Amino acid sequence: MSEPARTLHALHRSRAAGDPLVLPGPWDAASARAFEDAGFPALATPSAGIAASLGYEDGATPAGEMFAQVARIVRAVSVPVTADLEAGYGLAPKELVERVLETGAVGVNLEDSDGRTMNDPHAHAEWLAAVRAEAGDALFVNARTDVYLRGVPEPAAAALERSLLYAAAGADGVYPIGAPPEDLPGLRAGLGDGPALNFYARPGAPPFGELGRLGASRITFGHGLLLRTLGHVRALAEELRGA
Repeated sequence: MSEPARTLHALHRSRAAGDPLVLPGPWDAASARAFEDAGFPALATPSAGIAASLGYEDGATPAGEMFAQVARIVRAVSVPVTADLEAGYGLAPKELVERVLETGAVGVNLEDSDGRTMNDPHAHAEWLAAVRAEAGDALFVNARTDVYLRGVPEPAAAALERSLLYAAAGADGVYPIGAPPEDLPGLRAGLGDGPALNFYARPGAPPFGELGRLGASRITFGHGLLLRTLGHVRALAEELRGA
């Protein structure tokens, strides 16, 4: 295991209930350096944020451009980076893992829908198991489930069922994106002492410490931090336009 991979795994372990791991989402080298300079011990790239920074709609970034941008971010910082690679771009597990490792990233976030429909959970678990087998301990595998986004009935139960399957397949973390804070205690209880539980923080979410006490062990932001930054850029543009 590389030192960055060892560090990323260690950051997820044995966290106090009110101290979840907070991972900002850089979309380019400059934002990655800003987050590192602020003292964050690791970073998690957002696919939607990178897409926007490269001029693509979410989900439309060519795989080669996504891997290249992740590599630029990794080169820009000294802290571990985990990469959101959507549903894996149709790559076989061996090629996917090879390309992730080529970027220098030591973690990967993989989702279980194609942006419209959910993957069969058992087939997806088998695919994750193959990714785990190829990666060994070189990658922290975060398995995202989109049940809340895709209108699946009884999403909390569905999220737990899928998360348990993915954890059994070797996922280090699970990510029921869109889960409301009130569902965290049930999800954490159902997962027991198993995988890290990732919460998607949006404006208006409870403070990080409270989210941790509810059951979250990892906090990410998707492309939310980019959107906030663009708000400042637009305000600056209006100021300049009126000068």
